[in-house]
Order: sequence, then structure tokens, then C-alpha cells
Amino acid sequence: MPASFRFAKEGDTALLLRFIRALAAYEKLSDQVCATEELLREWLFEKKVAEAFFALEDGVEVGFALYFHNFSTFLGRGGIYLEDLFVLSEHRGKGYGKAILVRLAQIATERGCGRLEWACLDWNQPSIDFYRSLGAVPMDDWTVYRVSGEALNRLSALKAASVEAPECI
Repeated sequence: MPASFRFAKEGDTALLLRFIRALAAYEKLSDQVCATEELLREWLFEKKVAEAFFALEDGVEVGFALYFHNFSTFLGRGGIYLEDLFVLSEHRGKGYGKAILVRLAQIATERGCGRLEWACLDWNQPSIDFYRSLGAVPMDDWTVYRVSGEALNRLSALKAASVEAPECI
């Protein structure tokens, strides 16, 4: 397992983008990458809506995780949602993926979070087997929904029904 990690900093946007593109290629989704260094800089380091860190081997970045906080109303506390975890192919099988998840779990517990969650493509059996070996369970009763692109624009343009605010606000 790697002995060291480092949090991404603003000067890492090109490196983050390389990892994101490598992940997209692995997932056969390269055509969906719209991220740019400028967007990563804005959203990660100016707006601070997500965080990232790298796993290092001899001081060289070999894997990364990008995550953000979510909230569980049932638990009444925050959680961490892992958006991306990726280890370069030549470094797989060395324990970096497990080390990244262990570090994320440590961050979650240090921050008092109640959950660590992520999604995995249905066809990615090696990752599914790996996650299960760590105690992760699939949420079979839940389906992820997404509104993006033109559908998001159309939805945002709709006029919401007028509802009176409750007295407690």
C-alpha cells in the first residue's frame, strides 16, 4: 500500500484532467468528458464544491480520488460521495485502490460523516468484486436519475407552482 497521499492544489488542474481522461477512456466514456482545466480550477478551488487527492508512489501520482459532501436526512448528518477513483493501469494490483478507499473512510470518520457512497458501472465486475471484498454493498433498490444538458435547461425554465412557505421558515 502506498505510504503517502497529497491533496490536490490549484496547480494540479492539468494532472487532474489527465486522470479524469484516463478514467473516461477506461470506462469507454471519453466522448463525454467536457471538463477543462479552467472548469476544474473554478469548481474545485474557487467554489470548493469538491475535493481531490492523489496516491503517491515514490513521490509520483499513481491514482486519485475526487469526492464531495452530501447529506443524509435519515442519518441527519453529512456523508462523502466518491465521484471518481482511478489508479493508472501499470500501478493496479499494488493496493492503491484499497489505500485510497481507506483514506477516504478515514476522512469521512474524521469529519463525522455517516456514509461513504459511490456508483459503479454494471459491467465493471473487477471493481464490483473489489468493493464487495471491502464490505461495500450495492443499493439494489435504488436507481440513479440524472437531468443534464438540454433537459436540465428545460426543467430550469419551468415555472414552479406557487406554494406558501411554512411558518417555521
